[in-house]
Amino acid sequence: MGKQLIISLGREFGSGGHVIAQKLSEHYQIPLYDYNLLRDIKIERNLYIEDLEKYDECPRNPFLTRTVRGYSSSPEVNIAMMQFECLRQKAASGESFVIVGRCAETILKDNPNMISIFVIGDMEQKIARTMERNNISREKAVKMIALHDRKRKAYHNHFCDHKWGDSRNYELCINSSRVGLDETTRIIIDYIDSRQNG
Repeated sequence: MGKQLIISLGREFGSGGHVIAQKLSEHYQIPLYDYNLLRDIKIERNLYIEDLEKYDECPRNPFLTRTVRGYSSSPEVNIAMMQFECLRQKAASGESFVIVGRCAETILKDNPNMISIFVIGDMEQKIARTMERNNISREKAVKMIALHDRKRKAYHNHFCDHKWGDSRNYELCINSSRVGLDETTRIIIDYIDSRQNG
């Protein structure tokens, strides 16, 4: 691929956003970064912390956080900052990639080759997908969706000056429930290709 392409994909829990990100990664033959970004950071910085993942895309606990001389005691904040810097470095190097979440639409907003997308879904479809994927009851699926979306929203809104999921802050917002994941992916690809060729 010649021209740099960065696809930032935010998503509601259960909307199939991660599956769509995988399909986009395969279509454009570029890496997909999500929680695996922490693996790269561990290797790069020689970190041997096994449980970094539990702080990934999590809001900080304001009651257990102190900032002294610009350094935070919050593992959530520190991990987020490491991820943001890693994304900036990858973008500055000219690498093309798909990034899921992690405030990328804000962190990389000055990169002209970044395309920001947000995927939503109808609640009943999100519940059904969550029940099937996790083999859980409807009641547990509803709670899981609410919990994860609440965490994502708090995380995003802490680090960004615009609200999570606000359509005005993304190039394309799309409801994956209306046409299914494959067709949603095709629509996004059409948009990306038009944007790149425009």
